[in-house]
Amino acid sequence: MKTRAIEFYGNSITAGYAIEDFSGRDSYLSRYKNNYITYAALTARHYNAQWSFIAKSGIGVVVGYYPLNMPEVYDRLDPMDANSKWDFSKYTPQVVVVNLFQNDAGVIQSGSGPLFEARFGHTPPTEDFIINAYKNFIKDLRGKYPNANIICALGSMSACKPGSVWPVYIQKAVAQLNDKNIYSFIFTYKGTPGHPNIKEHQAMADELIAFIDKTVKW
Repeated sequence: MKTRAIEFYGNSITAGYAIEDFSGRDSYLSRYKNNYITYAALTARHYNAQWSFIAKSGIGVVVGYYPLNMPEVYDRLDPMDANSKWDFSKYTPQVVVVNLFQNDAGVIQSGSGPLFEARFGHTPPTEDFIINAYKNFIKDLRGKYPNANIICALGSMSACKPGSVWPVYIQKAVAQLNDKNIYSFIFTYKGTPGHPNIKEHQAMADELIAFIDKTVKW
């Protein structure tokens, strides 16, 4: 029986988008997706832990390439039904990893498009708005899991490249939450086109495992 449990909230990276597309085209086709060999699954198996993944390609915290944001759907059984609620007492992880903001970064940087305009009109959100939205989501997770270690991660695509503001937003949010069991963790920027491949997911898993080993007692 597994005594450890871990939960991941993420986007296409955590879902395993294009992880097995060896052509370099970063294909959207489902045959190239494989969640089982993502950094998240590798990390869970390393600890012989049960795992739960809530991940959707394109999803963001304040905006993404998907009409709904993670704070709007994370507690649903059916993401399209607001009345379809998950009972969080059925699964209680000791570790929660949130790896979001890649899509927010892309859409907000573009400054336009139907999903951007549906959320913000023609005025980009402020830093405070973004940080507060992230904080509120993490507070919601803390309310569901009072005793969990929550790792606020980002990476390993362009949102975490050197000079990006998005790691700073996460670090500021975590500092403002002032919770000794909520951490920020920024993956090393992979510096290659497209989504992480198998080797890059393994590198992410190695980084995350080292961080958990150093930080979490479970």
